[in-house]
This record gives sequence, structure tokens and C-alpha cells, in this order.
Amino acid sequence: MIPEKYEEWADRLVAHVVDFIPNLVAAILIFVIGWWVIKIINKYVRKFFKKKDYDVTLEKFIADLINWTLKLALFVMIIMKLGVQSASLLGIITAAGLAIGLALQGSLSNFAGGVIILMLRPFKVGDWISAQGIDGSVKEISLFYTKLVTFGNQQAIIPNGDLANGNVINYAVEGIRREAMTWGIHYDSDIRKTKEILLELVAEQGDKILGDPQPAPMCIVTELADSSVNLQLRYFTKNEDFFAVKWYILEEGKRRLEEAGIVIPYPQRDVHFFQEGVIETSSKS
Repeated sequence: MIPEKYEEWADRLVAHVVDFIPNLVAAILIFVIGWWVIKIINKYVRKFFKKKDYDVTLEKFIADLINWTLKLALFVMIIMKLGVQSASLLGIITAAGLAIGLALQGSLSNFAGGVIILMLRPFKVGDWISAQGIDGSVKEISLFYTKLVTFGNQQAIIPNGDLANGNVINYAVEGIRREAMTWGIHYDSDIRKTKEILLELVAEQGDKILGDPQPAPMCIVTELADSSVNLQLRYFTKNEDFFAVKWYILEEGKRRLEEAGIVIPYPQRDVHFFQEGVIETSSKS
């Protein structure tokens, strides 16, 4: 009896395998052809965006979304061809989705963050931003991560979830920036002369310094500090001129102030010694 049962099971197994082979071959063909079609579609999507003047951020996000949607559809077609019923497939997808969702909460948060960034547009590719303690130019915004290129030409990868829920400073969106450069001078130095020198230096920059409707350049006293009188030089300039103007004013300003006898002091403290009614004063740097 036992050998007859084994023989019957073997016959059933062979029959199932024979019946399954055509579906397996068809599933393999669907995978090969479908993968090739997806590559062609992705290629034409990229060509389409190159011809149109769309935002680079939007192009990358939509291209990734199309790519993953097509691959998911291909996976469903293959599973159904292998004999999985639609109702069973729905149950499998639901269970798998729940399990994957619990396992990949961070990734789903990053995906949602990517959607929020795309909708609200706090920044775009090419903008210089500061976020999560990193400053850099936005190189790419994908479904899950945003890539920045830092000032030192390093690549920083920040999860979209952190960007969407954290503080982001966009230095490029307004097109102009305001500098507030602090200069400390000695208490005995001439404040008015210092202001004249610094404002004259700013005026020499010509069109690089923005005027109306922006506030005119100004130099004001902001603090009577322990070792210096602190003045602040304020002016507006375009983003592309910001650092060149700042670095030039820093170097040339120090040189001109020194030529005019304006002292930029080192941090110091005056210490007074009292002994037998005589006051002795010394200065320590």
C-alpha cells in the first residue's frame, strides 16, 4: 500500500510540475520583456524631461516614481502568472505591506518627506542651504534622500524625513544676502574715522553693493565690549558676489584701518595692584 501511495504522489507531483512549467516559462518571459520595456520607458522619460524646461527636482522625483511603479506592476504580473489568485495576492500584498511598513518606518518617513519637499518646495537643486548642521549646495533630491555638496566638495546625504521636519535655511531663494561684519577697535581709536574708512571701502565696490529698495550700507556701534568698541558694517549684495566682496573688505579694511592709526586690539584685561597706597597698573594680553 505504501509504495502505491508514493507512486500516486509522484504522479501528482509530476503532473503539477508539467502543468506549472508553461506558467514558469511565461513568467520568465514576462520578467525579461517587462524589464526591457521599463528600461525603454525610463529612457524616454529622461529624454522627455531634457526637452522640456521643468524643474530638475521635479524631474528626478517623477522619474524615480515612474520607475518604481512600473517595477511593482511587473512584480504583480509575474506573481499572478505563476498562479497566485488576485484575492490571495491582495492578502499577500496587504500582509507584506504591513510587515514592510513596520520594518521600514524610517524609509517610509523619508519617502513622505520627499513628497512634502516636492510639494512645498523649500529648496531646489542648485540652492545653497543649511540643514541638520550641514551647509552645502543641493545636488540631487531623490525619493528618500537629498544629496548636498559641501564647501569642501564632500557629498553629504541627508534623509528627506529629517529635512521635512527640521529647520532649513535657504541662502539662495531670495537672490541677495545681507552681511553684518563686526569690527572691534580700541577705546582710544576714532569711531567716526573708522566708519568713514569702512563705508568708503564699501562704496568702492560699485554695483556689487545693492541700494534702493534695499537699505543703504551702514556702520553702527553695536557693543562696548570688555576689550574693544564693536562696530557692525552692514550691506546687501547678490549671492554670486557675497563671498568675494566679504573677503576683500576683510583684508583691505584691516589694512586701511591700520594705515589710519585705528587699533584693532587683542583681547586683554587691565589688572590694578594696590600696595602701600600706590596704584600699579599692568596690562595682560
